[in-house]
Amino acid sequence: MYLEIVTPEAVVFRAEVDAVKVPGHDGEFQMLNNHAPIVSTLTEGDVKINLAAGSQNEVKFKESPFKSGSEPNVLYYTIKGGVLEMKDNKAIILAD
Repeated sequence: MYLEIVTPEAVVFRAEVDAVKVPGHDGEFQMLNNHAPIVSTLTEGDVKINLAAGSQNEVKFKESPFKSGSEPNVLYYTIKGGVLEMKDNKAIILAD
């Protein structure tokens, strides 16, 4: 699936991913390829991104705002809250 993370300042992430785990209001949840359409509010926490094999963030930074995990191809991005929409195998996170 395709994931895009947008903040008020800029688009910070665009890439093909295998999975994304987000801090939802009712608890953490994960979405995989072809997940059912969903809209959810998000709370403060880390977004865990499992990059697809050979994929990388299309947005380039001098200093990356992402933390690397102990696992290969895993990135973490901290948010203060936001909204998530998943539709047609594309997830968009509007993050604070």
